[in-house]
Amino acid sequence: MLIYERSRPGRTAQAQVVGHRASSEYPGLEGHLRASSPGLPEVSELEAVRHYTNLSSLNFAIDRQFYPLGSCTMKYNPRGAHQAASLPDFLGRHPLAPEKYSQGVLQCLYELQQYLMDITGMQAVSLTPMAGAQGEFAGVAMIRAYHEKRQDFARTEILVPEAAHGTNPATAVMCGYTVREIPVTSEGDVSLAELVKVVGPNTAGLMMTNPSTCGVFERQIQEIAATVHEAGGLLYYDGANLNAILGKVKPGDMGFDVLHMNLHKTFATPHGGGGPGSGPVGVGERLKPFLPTPIVGKRKTPEGDYYYWKGSDEIPDSIGRLSAFMGNAGILLRAFIYARLLGAEGMNRVAQYATLNANYMAVELARVGFKLAYPDRRATHEFIISLALEAKNLGVSAMDFAKRLLDYGHHAPTTYFPLLIPECLLIEPTETESKGEIDDFIAAMAMILKEATEQPELVTSAPHTMTVQRLDDVKAARDLDLAYSRDS
Repeated sequence: MLIYERSRPGRTAQAQVVGHRASSEYPGLEGHLRASSPGLPEVSELEAVRHYTNLSSLNFAIDRQFYPLGSCTMKYNPRGAHQAASLPDFLGRHPLAPEKYSQGVLQCLYELQQYLMDITGMQAVSLTPMAGAQGEFAGVAMIRAYHEKRQDFARTEILVPEAAHGTNPATAVMCGYTVREIPVTSEGDVSLAELVKVVGPNTAGLMMTNPSTCGVFERQIQEIAATVHEAGGLLYYDGANLNAILGKVKPGDMGFDVLHMNLHKTFATPHGGGGPGSGPVGVGERLKPFLPTPIVGKRKTPEGDYYYWKGSDEIPDSIGRLSAFMGNAGILLRAFIYARLLGAEGMNRVAQYATLNANYMAVELARVGFKLAYPDRRATHEFIISLALEAKNLGVSAMDFAKRLLDYGHHAPTTYFPLLIPECLLIEPTETESKGEIDDFIAAMAMILKEATEQPELVTSAPHTMTVQRLDDVKAARDLDLAYSRDS
């Protein structure tokens, strides 16, 4: 039932009413104030609480179901990190508090910078970007600043593999570059032969994810880096898949000049649902002068270490500020605590369990009849299956499988991405799922494959157990109507 249907005239939560203010109390706005009620539902406080609680129970969430979204790392985040980041002195600190009264927070952020430098092999880190997309923007903006500082204005192109995340070409365009796409080979690697053909004096840089969205590690990454560097370009690393290599290999050692990290994916902070993100950037020596400010610095004093904000006075060529203060401080603290909880050994285990779970699931799904997109490659933390044959022979698409999975209590993997694999599911079990949960998902997929063969209409009309059934996606996109009318 819609909350409007529970509405009764005059019903309200009296304890929450602040009181009506006359229009005379808003000087200059008299002609702009409402003359009538906005038509909100009139319900009691208890009815409002029940309404939103019931709505929340209808959502799929990582706390309630398996959520194997490829390239998104929807994993369980330890409550200890949230609890520690919510200590009263963290929550009570005002962002404008003087440095001398903020030494504890600044020390945590400084040490987080150091951890991220060590993990990635970069020479410096800025924590200010407030999301992965903003971290991407910062990375490409620094590449642009680097070339402009050298007065190398001919570099107008950013190269992007065809399997890249969609934000990569969008970011390049936002920074004023033309995008050139590099093909991927039949085994999932960036084509070095095609890269050699297009790289040159117009190349500002290459944006890559490694492991890539194909779910494989780029085997020629050092040759790719050398090719771009010899042409005068720089390499940008999209850190979306960083948890696959955590503690195993460093992007800096691969030859990347700049990267962003999704702390809300890899380092135990909230992810999904529009929650706060955090996308710190790390750079090699060439791009250190262009890092966004502020950065936490440390100096020695007679009283001991003193932590302070490094601004544009110390980094005059900085691309500037990206957030009002220091980014999402609560998210950064969660990441800091998560890193402290894991330690170096725990970081290694993240990558080991993430790749073990993905490879186990890939082998088992292939055993029950699914086609792996890259059967001769070892998966990283994620892998791809293609349902092109099922779509052609049975009339059951990847989207049909995704909808039917809801009936089995699992959220679907990422569908139809990357676009170069027809009818694909990009599956990432993450490092936090147990073998039992993974086996349940494999069993559900096997059952849906059996249904697709024997009762295809059962799959193509799914879901059957959800509050909302199969929607007309085209109509929903073209004729979206979210406004409630009492008359309707």
